[in-house]
Amino acid sequence: MSYPPQSTVIAGARPGASAPRLLDEVRRRLRLKHYSLRTESIYVGWIRRFILANGKRHPRDMGAVEVEAFLSALAVRGGVAASTQNQALSALLFLYREVLRVELPWMETMVRAKRSQRVPTVLAREEVQTLLAQLEGRPWLLASLLYGTGMRLMECMRLRVKDADFARNEITVRDGKGGKDRRTVLPKRLVEPLQREIERARALHEADLRAGFGVARLPHALARKYPNAGREFGWQFVFPSAQRSLDPLDGVERRHHFDEALLSRAMKSACRRAGIVKPVSAHTLRHSFATHLLESGYDIRTVQELLGHKDVATTQIYTHVLNRGGHGVLSPLDR
Repeated sequence: MSYPPQSTVIAGARPGASAPRLLDEVRRRLRLKHYSLRTESIYVGWIRRFILANGKRHPRDMGAVEVEAFLSALAVRGGVAASTQNQALSALLFLYREVLRVELPWMETMVRAKRSQRVPTVLAREEVQTLLAQLEGRPWLLASLLYGTGMRLMECMRLRVKDADFARNEITVRDGKGGKDRRTVLPKRLVEPLQREIERARALHEADLRAGFGVARLPHALARKYPNAGREFGWQFVFPSAQRSLDPLDGVERRHHFDEALLSRAMKSACRRAGIVKPVSAHTLRHSFATHLLESGYDIRTVQELLGHKDVATTQIYTHVLNRGGHGVLSPLDR
């Protein structure tokens, strides 16, 4: 869906040349609370869509009736999933609570859509091997890392050089889901290919430094605390982009990480060639990692820590995939 420029005037907005525009203030609050750029883009999109759906009225002049009507329209006319509807609700609650500072009784009683309980798609070990055999180069290495470490897609894309420990055969995931750090295993089969990828990143970094660039974006306030750390090789992405681009946060030209959309397209094409008809995404490799570890006899708490799940109940979904609860279940037909 296309949206009008951000300079669109909102009916009922308070006048004043120095007052920040509503969506700009939303972005400022999101960055102040360290939300990711992806979340920022999603939240701003839903808020803009809510405003346009109500004739560009200012959100201060709207309330529970408009929010419920908007969410109902998403479900009835838009046919969106429960998770998408809840995402839109989260964006609107952030707008009212964090930006407009409006605490209304209806905000506490707003009911979220109930998400369906679904088991994840898991590939058999043979299917994983067949899929990886259809990939080459960087997509092969990324897909192998996702399956071999259990990392989420963006955790893998944002991996920094300093967080790959070859001496201990482990990878440190920084600022994962929920802002948590964790460690996971580095497969020995990927040590040599990953070292070659890091040397490729080193060559790009040295070329950027010679050209007057090469400063990586550091998380939070580390750039002020360590002004020269951004130039160090350890802070560079393991999988840098082939081209430099402008950082949307400050407009500085930097080398971003590899585009995850390229991996998705490569995996989709590989699945076609491999004859895999299951709906496969990068996250499917993470599901397969967890399931295959449990099949190998590793305890569920170990798998929980490797995946970075806050609650072991989240990890227990893989026992459903295995069809084993506390005791193994064998069909009477197979006895």
